[in-house]
Amino acid sequence: MEEVEIPEALKQFSEGLIAKQRPYVSIKATALHCELDKDPLDVKGSKFLGVPFVPEGMEYPKDKNGDPLVLIAQINFSELPLLEGFPNEGILQLYFSTKEWWDMSGAERIIYIAGDEMNKSQRSDLPTIDNELYEELPVWKIHKLDFVKSIDTGSSEDCQFSFDFGGKDYWDFEESLAEDDKKIFDGYFTGEGHKIGGYAYFTQGDPRDYADSQRNDVQILQIDVDDEIMFGDSGVGHIFISPENLINKKFEQSYFYWDCC
Repeated sequence: MEEVEIPEALKQFSEGLIAKQRPYVSIKATALHCELDKDPLDVKGSKFLGVPFVPEGMEYPKDKNGDPLVLIAQINFSELPLLEGFPNEGILQLYFSTKEWWDMSGAERIIYIAGDEMNKSQRSDLPTIDNELYEELPVWKIHKLDFVKSIDTGSSEDCQFSFDFGGKDYWDFEESLAEDDKKIFDGYFTGEGHKIGGYAYFTQGDPRDYADSQRNDVQILQIDVDDEIMFGDSGVGHIFISPENLINKKFEQSYFYWDCC
């Protein structure tokens, strides 16, 4: 893909900034005005909320109390533009507990469905989940997802984006700019939006920065603030995985993280 043009205020750093650009898949999430128990989308299609694909023989995921979890996100990789290192088939699912989704110690499940499982029929006995149980979840409506391959330019909070602006770090260099250039600077390094791959955006900080074993972990999915989506107070949700586990499709080794203001 073509490089993203470097703003005039950053031209002196063009070579280094171009080297930092990385491809990702931008997600356009369109909220559907339908009842939560009347999902009109394909059961194998990419979506936020809605009915998940649960093939015959697969146990429906439940929480520690035996209650059914709710699908938060389903990504069908065959619907995406090709992204190096990512699968080109199979379905990734993120499930939450309806009672304690905010607890990042077992209240969520990440499942990958691939191979022969994709050819199986949908289970006909999925549990019924009362619409009122969705009220505390961070996604409030079913969303149809569309994908476009894009170029990510960087993010001030992503520990994988480190750049020397002529002897100054990100924040010191930003402070040295005129107000109009600050807006352009911040827009270039936004990191925001629903996405697959690319740089991550955080409201507090990157959790990978505190563990050497996780510093190279790849962002599989970012779910950002939207009209019908919010994690806590203007928060953002992520799924991360090590490069090795991504290549080997060991998505059971991935992990979910969210933070908010």
